Amino acid sequence: MSSTTLLSRYFDRLGYQGERLPTLALLRTLHELHPQTFPFENLAPYNDLPVPLDLDALENKLLIQRRGGYCFEHNTLFREVLEQLGYEVVPLIARVRWQVPAHVETGLTHMLLGVRIEGRLWLVDVSFGSTTQTAPLALEVDVPQETPHGYFRVTENTPGYYSVEFQMPRGWWTVYQFNLEPAQRADYELGNWYTSTNPNSVFKKELIISHTLPGERELLHNATLTRRSSAEHKVYRQHFTEVGEWAECLQDRFGLVLTADEAEQTFARVRAAHKGIGH
Repeated sequence: MSSTTLLSRYFDRLGYQGERLPTLALLRTLHELHPQTFPFENLAPYNDLPVPLDLDALENKLLIQRRGGYCFEHNTLFREVLEQLGYEVVPLIARVRWQVPAHVETGLTHMLLGVRIEGRLWLVDVSFGSTTQTAPLALEVDVPQETPHGYFRVTENTPGYYSVEFQMPRGWWTVYQFNLEPAQRADYELGNWYTSTNPNSVFKKELIISHTLPGERELLHNATLTRRSSAEHKVYRQHFTEVGEWAECLQDRFGLVLTADEAEQTFARVRAAHKGIGH
């Protein structure tokens, strides 16, 4: 697929018709629109299906089939879009620390990007599930940065090793840790292979589907839908016990259309793994 076709399909799916110059303003716009348009979802690994990272497969899945994916898929596609627009992109990789106890070690299983604009580095990450940032973050240590969906900050743990943190009602929570050494494709392939195949991976045990809305975050975790208001901190929850209503939620709320067989098999797996939860 040509670069013109990729960009056209990407912007068509976003519904974006503005400028295409590699500016900070455009980066902010794309970073906000992407998580609203492309759902974060792990249906493939959850159902024991492969997660290829080659560009043709990603274009087919995210732009033609109009599905979603997780960090390696989203940020690989986003990197391609940014580079074709003329941005200078630095591929990075991180250790997930979100909701992980301090004593538990984690591997390099999260993809993010650095983007240099006029000599300044911005951290870009359009895919971290329910805590996806919706604006690029300046690499400025200990400075709270407002995004359309809450405050983030970057801290420096040891020289050259950083954390991205998200502000919760009970304080700052670490999302992931990383350094600025450019990641290699092999790093992403290894992290993606572990994440999508290891039985201990959260994406093999839990179904996680999310996206952002203006002023809200929306998450379907297994069979429970949660909507959170960014400003008012209001929470709405709905638990599904029937496959039809659950599949309708996927389609209506996240734009994910499953065949009847896909819905039946996935929902049966959810029910079997989490029997009794949410009742």
